[in-house]
Amino acid sequence: MKRRVEIGILYSRSGNYRLVSDACRKGALSAIAEVNADPEGTVEFTPVEFDPQGNADRYATGCAEILQNSGARHIVGCVTSWSRKEAIPVLERGGGTLWYACPYEGFETSDHVVYMHACPNQQILPLFGYVVPRFGANGFLLGSNYIWGWETNRVARDLIADAGGEVRGERYLPLGETDVARLIEEIRATRPDFILNNLIGSSSYAFLKAYARLAEQDDRFQPQRCPVVSCNLTECELEAIGEAGRGHLSVGPYFHEADAAGAATYRPQSSFEAAAHASVRVLAAILQDNPGAVWKDLPAAFAQRRFDTPFGSTVLDAQTQHATLPVVIGEIEGGSFRVLSRQKEVAPDPYLSRYDRAELFGKPRLRVVP
Repeated sequence: MKRRVEIGILYSRSGNYRLVSDACRKGALSAIAEVNADPEGTVEFTPVEFDPQGNADRYATGCAEILQNSGARHIVGCVTSWSRKEAIPVLERGGGTLWYACPYEGFETSDHVVYMHACPNQQILPLFGYVVPRFGANGFLLGSNYIWGWETNRVARDLIADAGGEVRGERYLPLGETDVARLIEEIRATRPDFILNNLIGSSSYAFLKAYARLAEQDDRFQPQRCPVVSCNLTECELEAIGEAGRGHLSVGPYFHEADAAGAATYRPQSSFEAAAHASVRVLAAILQDNPGAVWKDLPAAFAQRRFDTPFGSTVLDAQTQHATLPVVIGEIEGGSFRVLSRQKEVAPDPYLSRYDRAELFGKPRLRVVP
């Protein structure tokens, strides 16, 4: 007989980044269904859901309610870094673990978080290593006005300097803002080599559509000459962007159409869905061997073990609780991505302690000063 285990699900069903939340929730629930249907498994998950309704202040509340009103000690949830950081103190007090299925800006480790999506050396570093030699090192940095945008653009500024380029502009919009006219005019005037897009949700969709109109007016801004590049754009948002996305670039551990990893019976539609699915499957594997496993048991459970996930056979670092992941750079082509570059397994380095400027960009060129 299977042992019943409650598991928290903490995703918004509305708000500016609803499409990403929906993808994560779908991945988690599909994995729960798989675990429950496995005749050889010993665990049966019962989801305990809380909907923060797109309000960052309600993630801590939801986390507390799940921990206090159910037996769940593991929660799959949160999309933004803002919401994750709101939840961490609650997890620490309540002895819970958050399985986080979205890319993030790095420079964080918590005993109460398992980071199942990409950190900086698995997204922005390889993205810049691909983009700079092909398009140039002068970038324009965009972001929604919160942690992800601030911190990712901070790393980007350093990378652009290391590559010998300059930041042509850095601008932020409030979450959900869709008036992007000023951004477009600044990009038109400064003429960067690429735009790093850390806008999220409706702000990102509005910008990409406006940028496509700019490209119709000025060939300098066609994606083959000056692409918009992203560390968090996946298939789950392409329908909202439409043809405006064609030719632009994104990086992630998984793209649906081009990726053969994972079980043949389940192919996630995006890396968000894949990471949430992987979170539940890894947790199920751990609970199969250690039925009462909580946050303090995870490092031992991760040590010297591989887990089957949609990313392939996956390792989790016992010290930082970050996943080793593929790194795939894709170009938007219709409603999917065409793979341009792939690395099979990249170990996490959330603090960029192993970053080597020469390895990423080559040795700096000497300039003759008259």
